[in-house]
Amino acid sequence: MVFSGLTFLLLFLPLLLGLYFISGNIHWRNGVLVLFSLLFYAWGEPVMVWLMVLATLVNYLCGLGIAACPSRHGRRLWLLLGAVVSLAGLVYFKYAGFLLESLGKLLHISLSFQAPALPIGISFYTFQILTYTVDVYRKKVPVQKNFFRLLLYVSCFPQLIAGPIVQYGDIAGALEKRTSNLKSFTDGMDRFFVGLAKKVLLANVCGAALEGCTLGGGKDPLSLGGAWLGALLYTLQLYYDFSAYSDMAIGLGKVLGFTYKENFLYPYISLSPTEFWRRWHISLGAFFRDYVYIPLGGNRRGRLRTTLNLFVVWFLTGVWHGASWNFVLWGLYWFVLQQIDKALPNAFKEGVPALLRGLLTFVLANLGWVLFYYTDFGALEQHLSAMFSLRGGWIDEKALTVLGRYGLFLLAALVGCFPWLPALKKRLWGHKRWRKTIYVTGTVCACLLGALSVVYLVCQSYNPFIYFRF
Repeated sequence: MVFSGLTFLLLFLPLLLGLYFISGNIHWRNGVLVLFSLLFYAWGEPVMVWLMVLATLVNYLCGLGIAACPSRHGRRLWLLLGAVVSLAGLVYFKYAGFLLESLGKLLHISLSFQAPALPIGISFYTFQILTYTVDVYRKKVPVQKNFFRLLLYVSCFPQLIAGPIVQYGDIAGALEKRTSNLKSFTDGMDRFFVGLAKKVLLANVCGAALEGCTLGGGKDPLSLGGAWLGALLYTLQLYYDFSAYSDMAIGLGKVLGFTYKENFLYPYISLSPTEFWRRWHISLGAFFRDYVYIPLGGNRRGRLRTTLNLFVVWFLTGVWHGASWNFVLWGLYWFVLQQIDKALPNAFKEGVPALLRGLLTFVLANLGWVLFYYTDFGALEQHLSAMFSLRGGWIDEKALTVLGRYGLFLLAALVGCFPWLPALKKRLWGHKRWRKTIYVTGTVCACLLGALSVVYLVCQSYNPFIYFRF
């Protein structure tokens, strides 16, 4: 089940909200949320839902063991057990085949393994379970003695499938006590409808346009313009697809009384690779910072060790996205860019106009997403070479057709990458007489966008969520 599906919008969500808000206390509301969250996941993964429940149960018991164990050695054993069980499922389903195939190529022998289909969202909920067990071990959070509250944290449907990655400490209090009112409901639904529109009216259209382009791996040669157009469309599709899901998750969380942190802050306006990753998939960066980079020593052990720690983080960031060498290459690409960025003197960077720095960062992001897109290195090489040569001509017929059909949507998607609406709202919000008008206008516009998105969904069949496969 997906947020942008008609089943979710017209059946699941209204029924959930109805039962949730007629429930008299937090215990009943938690029960409704657990039930509907498991149903939400089981809709597409009727068997694999038990894998998530089992991993949660094991870590629940490990948390109790850590809290009760007086010795540090014993607490470490409980932590290790929880981590091994959590990561075992992820490694088996996502990486076992890739690891055996790579080992076989290295040893020049035939090794193959066909794992079952990758459970949706396993990377996200595995990381969330780990934050709980590790933070209990660190004594950052108290142990959760109610299993169903921990299960609610792990399975809560708004952020279950594609994030944002929610650390246990961020919502531990809300599992036991939270409030919902008319304003939080309205603000949350506004955010949800905006995210739905970004997904349906922008991400899906960019994806449909991308399917009409000539891409690497085909028989037709790629033109210079066609190669850059394909990269741009994927760059925009990926951003709107994933940020839309985060918007909808944050909005639904607010409706239900949870506060999820922002996951995207207009990353395509960044002026450097370092800034880009402060704005893109913020929850993933926070996870690797708190649970990998800092435990490895962070920047406290000299420049060489800091560089090594960052290398490990970016290697894992690439691997986290998929079991393929192109993701490793993509992660190391951003590692190198950030090292170059940090090595450049501030005086030099400040001497370059902001517009030029922003454009360069955007181009580098486009190149990075080309690495991200292709698991076939032959197709990747074909696309990258076309972006810097004229062997296929300036522009091909398919690219011209796509521009003619989707040009206005592409322009709207580019404009939407800039925070001009929040800036306008912030400026007008300073005038008290405008506040009520802004609030009402925003709600009406969000509802209209939601209605338009539903109409579009009825008429169209293209509606994937890219990040489900990561």
